Amino acid sequence: MYAPSGVTTSPELPVPAQMKAWVLGDPDQLLLRDKPTPVPGRAEVLVRIDAVAICATDLEVIHSGSPASIGGGSPFNRNFTPGHEYMGTVAALGPAVDEFAIGQRVSVEIHAGCGQCKRCRQGMYTSCLNYGKPEKNHRANGFTTDGGFAEYAINHINTLALVPDTMSDAEATLVVTAGTSMYGLTELGGLVAGESVVVIGPGPIGLLAVAVAKALGADPVILTGTRNARLAIGKALGADRVINIAEEDAVAVVKQLTGGIGADYVVECAGTEATINQAIHMANRGGKICLAAFPHDPVTTDIAHLVKNNIYVYGIRGEGRSATHRAMALMAEKRFDATKIHTHTFPLADLPTALRYARDRVEDAIKVVVTTREAAVVASAAAE
Repeated sequence: MYAPSGVTTSPELPVPAQMKAWVLGDPDQLLLRDKPTPVPGRAEVLVRIDAVAICATDLEVIHSGSPASIGGGSPFNRNFTPGHEYMGTVAALGPAVDEFAIGQRVSVEIHAGCGQCKRCRQGMYTSCLNYGKPEKNHRANGFTTDGGFAEYAINHINTLALVPDTMSDAEATLVVTAGTSMYGLTELGGLVAGESVVVIGPGPIGLLAVAVAKALGADPVILTGTRNARLAIGKALGADRVINIAEEDAVAVVKQLTGGIGADYVVECAGTEATINQAIHMANRGGKICLAAFPHDPVTTDIAHLVKNNIYVYGIRGEGRSATHRAMALMAEKRFDATKIHTHTFPLADLPTALRYARDRVEDAIKVVVTTREAAVVASAAAE
């Protein structure tokens, strides 16, 4: 019986004392186990996870451990549950929570900063100086604390956004991805209406960066990549021009489309040496570049060009400055259709298959969603 002291529950949404959760064993090994259902703290809620999307970073964590860190060390064989792009239903309230009610549907963001360090006080909680220290109240679900490949998770109230009834579970999992794109544009200045934006890399973050930029009034929005099917989705999400870099010189095309001066903003979502250098040479003088991907290896870049042309470079991690809330507002108003990147759905029990689809891009998978409810129910809700 789940009845922690000081925690509010409801008989209408009973919570088991034990839950099913996938835990990380050795590299590339996930094991389905019973774990105690977690207990929310003072300003936290227990979320019954209804759906969770698979991110490329989840695949990195499961394979190599990084960028996850448990207790300052490797996440392997630590009873750690990965997964971070989830949504669900509020199932229990921590002792001081009256901002949410049991039964409300919520989407989440990953990071809850400690709330007391210099960066958190500046609103930069994704750069919390106590990162990875749960004893200091920092949480990064799926990275430093348990994530969403489970039946339940706890979240700080600051990380929650209400999901409207018009939005399916699967679509609500994409708020984290859209929020990351929104955060990148926020750090570049946020005022993109009428400005030219290039997005490099038509992965999930890049595709939704196109959608967010267009929803904010950017013009033109240009998307570059190598896979024509992905570029076609980018076109459907609002790209004014797509460039297959295997067929065209992306820098030359961007210069031509911007009157020879280059783009005001470039959002780099591929993370390779070649694409980072493309970003540098696509930006106009005084332009801004957001690096939204994690390069696997050190890269050599044309720093001299950056300096001589007063080009600004920003690195982002996650979906900071409450960007998920703004992304949710756009999605709730149907300013763009994030479901265009959702390609496959699997039940939680079939997580290994879902991960294989995401990792190997089976059937050109883009965003794979895992649900604790029947896949047919999610598909039905998405069709309504």
